[in-house]
Amino acid sequence: MNRLTTSRGEFDLARFPDDPRDLLRAWDAADEYLLRHLDGIDGEPTDLSGTVVVVGDRWGALVTALADHRPAQITDSFLTQEATRGNLKRNGADADMVRLLSTRDTPPDRIDVLLIRVPKSLALLEDQLHRLAPRVHTGTVVIGTGMVAEIHTSTLKLFERILGPTRTSLAARKARLIFCSPAPQPLRGASPWPRSYALPTGIGTASGLTVTNHAGIFCADRLDIGTRFLLRNLPRRRGPERVVDLGCGNGVVGVAAALANPEAEVMFIDESYQAVASAEATFRANAGAGTTARFVVGDGLSGVPAGTVDLVLNNPPFHTHQATTDATAWRMFTGSRAALRRGGELWVIGNRHLGYHVKLRRIFGNCEVVTSDPKFVILRAVRS
Repeated sequence: MNRLTTSRGEFDLARFPDDPRDLLRAWDAADEYLLRHLDGIDGEPTDLSGTVVVVGDRWGALVTALADHRPAQITDSFLTQEATRGNLKRNGADADMVRLLSTRDTPPDRIDVLLIRVPKSLALLEDQLHRLAPRVHTGTVVIGTGMVAEIHTSTLKLFERILGPTRTSLAARKARLIFCSPAPQPLRGASPWPRSYALPTGIGTASGLTVTNHAGIFCADRLDIGTRFLLRNLPRRRGPERVVDLGCGNGVVGVAAALANPEAEVMFIDESYQAVASAEATFRANAGAGTTARFVVGDGLSGVPAGTVDLVLNNPPFHTHQATTDATAWRMFTGSRAALRRGGELWVIGNRHLGYHVKLRRIFGNCEVVTSDPKFVILRAVRS
């Protein structure tokens, strides 16, 4: 936990899950720059008396600092929502003061102040601007914020094309603001999301399937080489069992497992609302009528009863926003061990250099290499 100091007061903030070993802050210079601007440090303070919407708030720092103005938060991240709830509570704010929405929810009908933390995914920004554009008006204050490395010419062109004339601020502590003036009748066109494509042949039961990707999903235009390698080497199993596609993304791995074993119940889990919506669309387009599936937006396997899963398939991320970290992989592995029954298996694919075998041996007491190539390795750990 760290303390954010602003002209509005001091706020104790933490990421979610709140791990004392996690030294990463729940805000950065881009959040501070936006809050200083809203408070009028470099000019007139911003009128926040209307409907305030905060998009892409990483860990709830912006919403917590602005809680008195009853903002609505829109995020693709379940973890962000949980962090926001925790930060509001630890700072004595009433969680009911903030409307927590996902990117799949309907935005407020009218937006008077739109604050956007620029996401890593340009596609997600494009889709969200399209969804929000009908709710803004010519008097809406639109301000984006991000680190200099996150704001590109393509970012500004999206604001310009979908909302209206756009300019940027000077950089401060490697952060920058984006100012956009909504046009009366912009020629924005329609959102190109979601997108679909057909998988190639030669990848097992997933060959030729149609994959649906909502904006923000990893490799939304093609099958990444790591997943391709895993699909060619999925375990061959039969009979009733419970399978989890953990960190499911567009769900292609779980769908392949369902097609290979129609008697299985497959659970698709991701912390991204966009990912779970993509997985469900992919499943509905390809899986047989008799296949059972569940779709869960949540914090890994934390909501799955212990000892109830037969197989977990996992391609863990090794970054959180701009930070490279193994914290997510570690939680996925420990959560898998708890959820698996005795004899249940965790199959993991990862880049060879990440050394997941070391973690798996510490957690499970065993780990074997199923197969590998010069770039990737597939590992198998068994719950004893």
